[in-house]
Amino acid sequence: MERIDSIHNPRIKDAAMLAAKSQLRRERGLCVVEGRREVAHAVECGFALEQLFFCPDIVSEDDIRPLLDVAGQAFSLSAAAYAKIAYREGTEGVVAVMRTNPLTLEGLKVAPDALVIVLESVEKPGNLGAILRSADASGAVAVIVCDPLTDLYNPNVIRASIGAVFTTAVVACTSQEAAGWLHANGFQIVTAQLQDSKVYYDVDFTRAAALVFGTESTGLTDFWRRISDAKIRIPMLGQMDSLNVATSVAILSYEAVRQKHIK
Repeated sequence: MERIDSIHNPRIKDAAMLAAKSQLRRERGLCVVEGRREVAHAVECGFALEQLFFCPDIVSEDDIRPLLDVAGQAFSLSAAAYAKIAYREGTEGVVAVMRTNPLTLEGLKVAPDALVIVLESVEKPGNLGAILRSADASGAVAVIVCDPLTDLYNPNVIRASIGAVFTTAVVACTSQEAAGWLHANGFQIVTAQLQDSKVYYDVDFTRAAALVFGTESTGLTDFWRRISDAKIRIPMLGQMDSLNVATSVAILSYEAVRQKHIK
């Protein structure tokens, strides 16, 4: 195990660059993950742990032994060196460089009653992370991100998802590719929109369904509105006309859970 004390160490600089630059992450097929729970989720889901950095002032070797045992390389850092690559408050003393595992639509396995969440041009990492948590919790088989405006392995996505970006199948593609795959696999396409819609609990979610959400600023494009099989809305009883997209995903995903498990 190598000890690193200087903030100018090349490995520290490299990890900091990976965390900051999405293009570099894509080119190298790597991402930076902070936190014992998040790293553990990634390892459990088959993501390769290339490098593990930890600060013994914060966490002991014994506490992270399972991670050290599977790390390609491990480094013990001074508090100053660790602070250089840590990107959140309340840190746990662990930062990892992980090998990403891009998925394709063809690699997804779906059941006859599968739930899929489709996001159109999502741009806020925090929203994507929160949606991934809801997808994991509600048993969605995948989150399909169409024409994404944020990197799926942005550190803020990983942080907001608490590692659900690793436990949930996530695919990036175009809207046309997603629609073709959904039709080929017999999915009911359900769009969340205010116009020409009915309340969400009047739609049958016991069959394979894809919940499609647009951006908070502009909503869904006409492409998805035209091909949807059902258009639904969440009742708004106050002055506001919409909810945060992550909240909407949680509500509608759990309606699917309720219908599938109702006695």
